[in-house]
Amino acid sequence: MADGRGDRKFPAFPFQPYSIQIDFMNALYSSLDRGGISMLESPTGTGKTLSIICSALQWLADQKEKQKYLPSNPDQNGSSGDQPNSDDEPDWIRNFVVTKNDKVDDRKPTKKKYGVAIGKAEKRKNGESRKNLSSRSAEDKDIPTARKIDNVQKNDAGEELDEKEFLLEEYQSEDEEIGGVGRSKRKVGGVSVSSSSEEDDNQSDNEDEEGRLKVYFCSRTHSQLSQFVKELKKTSFASDMKVVCLGSRKNFCINEDVLKLGNSTRINERCLELQKNKKTEASKVKNLCTGGTARRTKATSGCPMLRKHKLQRQFKDQLSQQGAMDIEDLVHLGHSIGTCPYYGSRSMASVADLVILPYQSLLSKSSRDSLGLNLKNSVVIIDEAHNLADSLISMYDAKITSSQLEDVYFHLKSYLEKFHNLLGHGNRRYIQTLVVITQGFLQTLNEDCKDRASCPEDAGKFSNAKLLSDSSMAINDFLFELNIDNINFLKLLNYVKESNIIHKVSGYGSKLSTQQTDNMLNNNRAVGEDESTLSSFRALADMLLSLTYKNGDGRIIISRARTTASGLQGGYIKYVMLTGEKIFSEVADEAHAVILAGGTLQPVEETRERLFPWLPLDQLNFFSCNHIVPRESILPVAVSRGPTGRFVDFSYTSRSSPAVIEELGLLICNLVTVVPKGIVVFFSSFDYEGQIYNAWNASGILDRIKKKKRVFREPRKSNEVELVLKEYKETIGDPSSSRDLKSSTLNGAVLLAVVGGKVSEGINFSDGMGRCIVMVGLPYPNPSDIELVERIKHIDSLGDSNLSTPKFSVMDENDGGDAQTGFQILRSCGQKGKAYYENLCMKAVNQSIGRAIRHIGDYAAILLVDKRYALNPSKGSHPHPTNKLPKWIKDSFVPSTDSYGEVHRLLHQFFKFNKK
Repeated sequence: MADGRGDRKFPAFPFQPYSIQIDFMNALYSSLDRGGISMLESPTGTGKTLSIICSALQWLADQKEKQKYLPSNPDQNGSSGDQPNSDDEPDWIRNFVVTKNDKVDDRKPTKKKYGVAIGKAEKRKNGESRKNLSSRSAEDKDIPTARKIDNVQKNDAGEELDEKEFLLEEYQSEDEEIGGVGRSKRKVGGVSVSSSSEEDDNQSDNEDEEGRLKVYFCSRTHSQLSQFVKELKKTSFASDMKVVCLGSRKNFCINEDVLKLGNSTRINERCLELQKNKKTEASKVKNLCTGGTARRTKATSGCPMLRKHKLQRQFKDQLSQQGAMDIEDLVHLGHSIGTCPYYGSRSMASVADLVILPYQSLLSKSSRDSLGLNLKNSVVIIDEAHNLADSLISMYDAKITSSQLEDVYFHLKSYLEKFHNLLGHGNRRYIQTLVVITQGFLQTLNEDCKDRASCPEDAGKFSNAKLLSDSSMAINDFLFELNIDNINFLKLLNYVKESNIIHKVSGYGSKLSTQQTDNMLNNNRAVGEDESTLSSFRALADMLLSLTYKNGDGRIIISRARTTASGLQGGYIKYVMLTGEKIFSEVADEAHAVILAGGTLQPVEETRERLFPWLPLDQLNFFSCNHIVPRESILPVAVSRGPTGRFVDFSYTSRSSPAVIEELGLLICNLVTVVPKGIVVFFSSFDYEGQIYNAWNASGILDRIKKKKRVFREPRKSNEVELVLKEYKETIGDPSSSRDLKSSTLNGAVLLAVVGGKVSEGINFSDGMGRCIVMVGLPYPNPSDIELVERIKHIDSLGDSNLSTPKFSVMDENDGGDAQTGFQILRSCGQKGKAYYENLCMKAVNQSIGRAIRHIGDYAAILLVDKRYALNPSKGSHPHPTNKLPKWIKDSFVPSTDSYGEVHRLLHQFFKFNKK
């Protein structure tokens, strides 16, 4: 590895880089040259993002320059994207079918309504031309075809639609005819036609050119991606390279009628539904060959933001000319042009040099296929990779609630009863199978269905109905328990996809609801019910898919309805993925290089074992650098005693003690007198923060704090965080401007925040906004969380094929009982399981305290308030938590103090020194 600072130049770096930035860029460049998997660690606030941009894109530019001189390297990259008839546009925009005198050239595949090509060979097989097929479809009165249904809709426009609109087409699996091999088919007019689902994006609109070299950069949130684009704009690469930013429909959509649905799932469903509602326009065009005219049929989208092809072209042209744009810029561009920025940005992915996108869009195979992303020979950079393994597997979780199951069950039963005699054998059999599965799921969630109005009338008792709370089991055990182990779920899923049953059944249910009343209010309600039913069916499909995974890859969680402190909590069934090895390998095997970057990536061994165990640890490329700030700019201290001399212990059994809560309040009262500007206090949960706040308010401690600093609280709703942070920042800048306090003695503000909340991830508290970070306790995850316990047990068994994952259930309904059960399991785990649990805690600590130091001139005190932080690391059989602090904090760490007086003295000296 060539790490010499004179070996490479990074001219795009907009400032004079620090030595650690040069080292980081050289390490990244070498990792890209080498290929494979690398982990690069650089503390938060060291300019990591800018270093990634300048190194990775310089490497990309150098590679493209080298390719120009290769003997067999025709420059084909990006050429097709600018052609007028390229595949970059969505098919509902570019789908033109030209006919003359209603004749079709049999030598070419013809696109049918369902996006299916019928070739000459298939027509010979069926013994008829397309014209004859149309005639036969119209004459065949026994088979309800899509063509006949369309005619019903056209003839009755503006009137009540015939119920045949909701009738499914004939369906049978090809493997029933051809030895179990092949795709599913639907019968149209008596002729089997391969088909594909149009309600989702599984077919790529714009597949990348094979082997096109590019860089994919992904991070966890859209705000982090926007920050990346902001840094990119500081460099020349923003204009020199083709850049596109991808995101979710919710973030990109400019159709107000769709956007007001609010929920991401509903927005996706409505968008895809609009793509089904295409309008067909016919126009006469000149035939250059014969001098006559031909009829051209143009399919347009049901969404008004996608109807004009020219506007999508204009969007692409503007995007190419203006350079790097973040999501907000793209949405603004879409508004100004009047076209969809979601599909407009997607169409640029195939010709871009740099694609910026969120985790789930790149790491989920279905999302990659939907977006047409080709990772072959390209570079994947995953930032904020400290929790990559957990984030990756959570994308494959599936959950369906009892209310969703009841909704699906009711609609399936109603549909089957109405159309039973009109449906073919294949449709009846599959719908009945779905009814049986839904009924079985409901039985697991109801102890006694006979006494419950919401339970299916023919549902019996579940064989294990005495379980009153959460339980988990392997997939095979779950299938055997419900007696559905003989169902072929792959065929069933294919039927759901191919038959369009979701929209047929939910559409029929919506019509039934609409017919019950004539007033507009209830009509709108019915539409909402239809959208909700679509979401319920989608949740069921996700659960069915999870049942096709390997038995050992995950667990089924069954949570029955119960009464909690916050009210009645409904039941649900959830699949929890436990292993990310196979998922990550799909990315690693295809890409030339995969870079995991972050502020704190330790412990490396855990990440390797969970995501790429096939790679020996000594062959993993790992680089770590120190912080850019000098040691005297940081004061990390373990605080074990409060101002009255009491020990502060925020362990699970002690944290609710009035004495502990009061001691913490007195500590903050003292801090506001010595710390200038802003103090951010992190608690383990919103509930505990609320408990502390209410206790301080009742005891008068809160009023004492407010005499010195204004108090803010992180809101639970993420969309309210920005406003709170804005007011907090304004108060730091001008404390006397506080509206609710008249005291002229104010010297800043206190922000009460939550570990794992919005504030702890991606929010920068530079300079006065974070002069002191207070971490209250060790924020261990809730041990009563059955999903967490399953992950711990799985990790504990890694590398030992003899260990099996035992069935686990929490029998007590109260939180204390669940927590104690969790602690018992933790105590029985081996070193790997315990280490994982502790790593989750310390990763959260490191993320939170890393919010303060943002540049080389910044300074902050970091107080770790809990006697467990101050234990002597040399004692005990197990590694001390502070050993997992980042190196730049450990180098300055004060591990113990005799009293709070010593802490106060250290703080006074620290701020006096740095104020200079």
